[in-house]
Amino acid sequence: MLRTHTCGELRMSDDTKIVSLCGWTHSRRDHGGIIFIDLRDRYGLTQVVFDPSHNKAAHQEGEKLRREDVIRITGKVRPRGPDLENPKLATGQIEVLIDQFEMIGKADTPPIEIDDHKPASEEMRMKYRYLDLRRPSMINNFIVRHKAAQSARNFLSNNKFIEVETPLLIKSTPEGARDYVVPSRVHPGKFYALPQSPQLYKQILMVSGFDRYFQLAKCLRDEDMRADRQPEFTQIDLEMSFVHEEDVFKIIEGLLRQMWKEAVNINIQTPFIRLPYEEALDRFGSDKPDLRFGMELINLNDAVKGSSFGVFNSILEHSGLIKCIVVPKDLSRKDIDELTQFAMQFGAKGLAWMKRTEKGFESSIVKFFSNDILQKIQDKTQAKAGETLLFVADKSAIANDVLARLRNRLGKELSLYDEKVLKFCWIVDFPLFEWNDDEGKWDTKHHMFCAPKAEHIPFLKSDPGKVYATLYDVVLNGTELGSGSIRISDPKLQEDVMSVVGYPKREAERRFGFLLEAYKYGGPTHGGIALGFDRLVALMLSLDDIREVVAFPKTKSAECLMDNSPSEITEKEFKELSIKVDVARKRVTSRAEGEG
Repeated sequence: MLRTHTCGELRMSDDTKIVSLCGWTHSRRDHGGIIFIDLRDRYGLTQVVFDPSHNKAAHQEGEKLRREDVIRITGKVRPRGPDLENPKLATGQIEVLIDQFEMIGKADTPPIEIDDHKPASEEMRMKYRYLDLRRPSMINNFIVRHKAAQSARNFLSNNKFIEVETPLLIKSTPEGARDYVVPSRVHPGKFYALPQSPQLYKQILMVSGFDRYFQLAKCLRDEDMRADRQPEFTQIDLEMSFVHEEDVFKIIEGLLRQMWKEAVNINIQTPFIRLPYEEALDRFGSDKPDLRFGMELINLNDAVKGSSFGVFNSILEHSGLIKCIVVPKDLSRKDIDELTQFAMQFGAKGLAWMKRTEKGFESSIVKFFSNDILQKIQDKTQAKAGETLLFVADKSAIANDVLARLRNRLGKELSLYDEKVLKFCWIVDFPLFEWNDDEGKWDTKHHMFCAPKAEHIPFLKSDPGKVYATLYDVVLNGTELGSGSIRISDPKLQEDVMSVVGYPKREAERRFGFLLEAYKYGGPTHGGIALGFDRLVALMLSLDDIREVVAFPKTKSAECLMDNSPSEITEKEFKELSIKVDVARKRVTSRAEGEG
């Protein structure tokens, strides 16, 4: 080994030892001709000393050192002295007096600082990711990620799960997002898809008798980017045979409890709260509720009936929804105007409001409500003097979504919760289908392999909107960690569900025939879940952006600035793949022009 110790290892107990260290020159200071270097590696910093009175040749080399030069030194450990210690460093009581010096790698002046206190712009961090990853905070992120992954593997292995890798080159099967496709050279005109998830393969593993499967699976989806999305991401994917949803809940709660403890030394409380989907929408406007604070949504449809406020009356006539939240603050007009603009970004036509004072409600709309109706509003909201009511009246989906977003924004801005508190919950009893107004058809809420509740199967053909499924999401502080379900194991029932979402028998056979065929030979009841591993680690570290825990992420435009992917390929490669270059380029150009 080139080194005897790491740069975060030495202590006073190592006094007088001859040691060798390797690392990067983090900083350089010249005090009275004596050069002090903070030598950095992944483990920490150690101060090393070039003293011309001790070793003139080494000192001359030390004078040439620049930031991020990679060096190897050998020398004796000694105390810094009581007035020279650095209590902020684990190695702050000692230093190494250099006897020998070796240059390993010269560095140009780095374009970004390797310093957590001087972060570079997002673009520069992405372009020079290999430098950004040298920062201690980034290294810590990946240590936590490693611990979380090891913890997951150990827990699941100890609970009789088998880790199985499923293929990355698969048949294209619709799962909600666009597929990334890979042309086949040996089968001209045909394409593989990259997996959006291992969903069908893990179900087939259950048919194969594996009983309990898991993997840290790489998934790829061609969808729009945002802070918690990447085109490629990692799931903790698992499936279990002969189980009810309660069995899945027990495994996942135990898994998350162990991961949080072993990765970040935090104890989480189990079992998690259970919330039916409809209740979550009613109380919080979202199936991803943040339970760290109150300010729940209040349905005022009955309370405001008979008012002369035209906006509310029109919504009631069209079977819409009138809801409000009670904000524990006397919001200014500027505040309300900003929140109104925010609400309109998400489809609201406006934002009505009232302020509760010692004398009653005050607002430009109060005149449209009788004293009796105002009393009903007061009874429903229990508003106190100094609080503000914010109303949204619209279709149910818009009213719930907008108020949920307002609630989350105000909860953060008004510091209504402790950032360190962890509130997990299960959302259960989802509808299997949801109506797609744009396309005039039924879509699945999650995916088409979720088992409908037995008592709802008769509604599949007559009224799909009444069909609920054994679906579940696990949510933490308003963020979905994972989704799962008990699966359909009856091929006839699977065909019926596919038919509802527009796949008649022949089309279902073409797209999913291998799965339907497998179930003909005896498939067990089974269920599972997929947890977003990148998102989970980000939440462990209290980070909003999963790119902070992905080694080489893409930008919001799905590009890698470091290696300049995606990139063009050569004419020869197009020819080998039986793809006409001019056709491919013409389509790209046409699409770009259409978007412009």
